[in-house]
Amino acid sequence: MTDAPLPAPRNLPSVPLLVIVQAAVSAASLVVEIVAGRMLAPYVGMSLYTWTSIIAVVLAGFSAGHWAGGRIAEMQSARALRWTGWGMIGAALSTAAALFLLRWGAAAVLPMTENQIVAIVALCSIAFFLPSFFAGVPAPVLAQIAVAANPGTSGRALGAMFAAGAIGAIAGTLLAGFVFISWLGSAGTLVAVTLSYLAAAALLLLWARRAGAAVAWLWTGLSFLAGLALAGAALAQPSPCTRESDYFCIRTVDISADPNSPVHMMVLDHLVHGRGARDLPDVMFYDSAALFDLLAQARMGRRDFSAFFIGGGTFSVPRKWAQTTPPAAVTVAEIDPAVTEVAIRDFWFDPARATVLTEDARAALRNRPDRYDVIVGDAFTDIAVPPHLITREFFELVRDRLEPGGSYLMNVVDHADNLRALASMVVTLQQVFPVVEVWSEARRPAPGERMVFILAAGRSETPVVKLDGQSPAPIRFARLADSTIGAILTNRAPLVLTDDFAPIDRLMGTRF
Repeated sequence: MTDAPLPAPRNLPSVPLLVIVQAAVSAASLVVEIVAGRMLAPYVGMSLYTWTSIIAVVLAGFSAGHWAGGRIAEMQSARALRWTGWGMIGAALSTAAALFLLRWGAAAVLPMTENQIVAIVALCSIAFFLPSFFAGVPAPVLAQIAVAANPGTSGRALGAMFAAGAIGAIAGTLLAGFVFISWLGSAGTLVAVTLSYLAAAALLLLWARRAGAAVAWLWTGLSFLAGLALAGAALAQPSPCTRESDYFCIRTVDISADPNSPVHMMVLDHLVHGRGARDLPDVMFYDSAALFDLLAQARMGRRDFSAFFIGGGTFSVPRKWAQTTPPAAVTVAEIDPAVTEVAIRDFWFDPARATVLTEDARAALRNRPDRYDVIVGDAFTDIAVPPHLITREFFELVRDRLEPGGSYLMNVVDHADNLRALASMVVTLQQVFPVVEVWSEARRPAPGERMVFILAAGRSETPVVKLDGQSPAPIRFARLADSTIGAILTNRAPLVLTDDFAPIDRLMGTRF
């Protein structure tokens, strides 16, 4: 006796239509995952911890949604399509509400904890668990419908549905990174996803009605209107960014006391990156910038010199050095063209006075044989540091791009009761340079204070041990004694950071 294929239930959508819906939902869900990183950045920055939390929360949402979808898939096909349609309405509403949930969550959570990891996980969960949960519902339901509609070729139907999910995820990732965020911004991208989910919901509910399920169109229409209203409200919300680029949420804040003599502050994501005054190009408004300036002048003996900057930010130091007499030959590698544009517009940087390279600093140094008297590394922020700019291999490249007698100056941010990142930076630089100095403000830090250090590396010592400057108030910097550095290295078990192993997030990050 031969098993004959079972007849397919009537009025169910075909596999190609189910594949299209599944691919679209998967793509939209991955777009939300990518845009989550951009939306969180103004509140908690962008780091390994941020992406780890986003991926974990989104996967948790998908898993719970798949479980719920599996329960729905056991229903009669028409009812399952109806429930899945309502699930897509839930996805649309929660996606449109994510912007508001994030802002309200940040206002509630951030004042309650100083632990950044706890804050990041909490904000991810508040804003992005529900959109991921609802987006996870359709996969098992649509797969079950595909099998029910094609009982004789169930294996191929299942394979097509799984492939659709994977292809949609790939497409969503690429679209988010290369199209949506660049052209629409975070809020606009969420609106596009909301509309996609509403379209999927409409299609699923129509299929459910065609298959025999009753659909409450009044409530459906009201839900659609609510989703559109939330999406419109999200678009109407003021952006936290003066400029939202592919890399940062950039904000320019006017902090001047006299509107006729402007002073501006640049915030990249959630961190103040620098300050500058239109009428005082020679005055540094940030301690690290002031110390970069003083150290370079002290080590170069105030002679003419060339300089390469790893990162531009407000371009305060390049702006000053390019206006000296005679001007220094300044090259700046700033990977984000929007940062350069904001520096020109809001921080009075003249691009004609310097060479600006819109590329990663390591690539810029590797691909050009030019040598410099001073290379300035300004890659540290708080818990987000580009690992490829702090390794032994990178420092070897820096050494090879310095003129004989040249200096490498880099900032390090660490906490007074931690200093593991500082210690690892020192021992890594000591693998490459014969002299490594640590400079900071000449005062005793408060317990747990977030401190900014400048490391000076080269073949010779700085001829002084103290430097006086303005930031903009008078400030004194001092070089840490060798005995102090030795004690720090002894007590912290520092790591030599390499391209293969540079756990800077762990060295700098908040510990439980």
